[in-house]
Amino acid sequence: MTRRKAAGTKRLFDFASAAVLAAVGVLLVLLAAVAAQPAHASAEDADAAAPLIAYNALLVGDDARARLVVDFDRAPEFTYHYLKDPARLVITLPSTAFGFSADAVSPRGLISDVRYGATGPGQSRIVLSAREPIQLTLGEVRPEDGSGARLVIDLAIADTARFETLLARQQPAPGDAFADSLATPVDDDAYVIAVDAGHGGIDTGAIGEDTRTLEKTITLDFARAFARRLAEEPGYEPFLTRDSDIYLSLSKRVELARQHGADLFISFHADSLDQSDISGATVYTLSDRASDRLAAALARRENLSNEIMGIEVDNEPEEVTDILLDLTRRETQSFSISLADRVVASFSGQIGLINNPHRFAGFMVLRAPDIPSILLEIGFLSNADDERRMLDPEWRDRLVDRLVEAVKRYRHPMVSGGG
Repeated sequence: MTRRKAAGTKRLFDFASAAVLAAVGVLLVLLAAVAAQPAHASAEDADAAAPLIAYNALLVGDDARARLVVDFDRAPEFTYHYLKDPARLVITLPSTAFGFSADAVSPRGLISDVRYGATGPGQSRIVLSAREPIQLTLGEVRPEDGSGARLVIDLAIADTARFETLLARQQPAPGDAFADSLATPVDDDAYVIAVDAGHGGIDTGAIGEDTRTLEKTITLDFARAFARRLAEEPGYEPFLTRDSDIYLSLSKRVELARQHGADLFISFHADSLDQSDISGATVYTLSDRASDRLAAALARRENLSNEIMGIEVDNEPEEVTDILLDLTRRETQSFSISLADRVVASFSGQIGLINNPHRFAGFMVLRAPDIPSILLEIGFLSNADDERRMLDPEWRDRLVDRLVEAVKRYRHPMVSGGG
């Protein structure tokens, strides 16, 4: 058994064990509640008055998203509201017996504190405190096989203005339209493109061999130029995941793209290799299996960005993952490959390309399941000629023009473009 499968098996075993312990732990509560009913009360009345049993829970996520799942003996009704200083989501439930272990919902990533318990006669609450402004992106009760139900709560980072808007609205009841809090409003007809400048802040990226140029500076320069040029095209709405020298985790980059309703995600990089003779642009798409050792090594280095800030990656366990997600990812991957092919075709003969210019590997920044995404290595700072070209504004503008053309041909594949 592999380590990953063993870990998954242990998690499921712990999940089941917790359920057994919880059932024992809340048995006395149930007996007391039933015994307190008048002798003439019906079975339905007794069931309605008995507290819910929250017998299991799990909190997963990273510094950009969080998911809380709580298993109940029957479907709970719930409401929610936001509080500030710090940002909190308060989930109000009927009287509930909490039988799960506190370790199951220990704070992590975006979530700094989790509290739960009775708050008055017939009422209980779960309070999720966050390190940053947040927004609820999913809140629903899902029936489980056999009996019981699962409450699923998804949270994501939000900018301050968005959080203030949510505070003012205070969606008070379950079943409200959560969709209006998923993304920053944009023109429905606009084609939104997330332009991602790799690295930033404490994460400098590669350093040029010749002029000691920092990768984070190169990527921001190209990202800004591409966004400016794309904004000149009617119907296109680019936005920068970062427009200054700040650190952004890989997860936050992806989440920002999703919140803006991005149709495409393009991440700029300019890495360094041990072989200084390798030069040219490369386009990468996501794959669990790398196309070659070079692609695998680059992905490993890029994925270290989170570790620079000590950020742990907490993948969602299989038992809380949407079963339709795999189909979405496959479709998105097909679109990503199509975009990469058009970039390579547009660059050919105009911008120098590495051998086999479309490669693939497990880049975390490309993992949005619903946004076609590519990572563009503009060139390599380990190569003096590439470094010189990347510092040349005319060459930069030529590459940006070819990239804009590729995006246009991807969006309108039946329309031939110039040049």
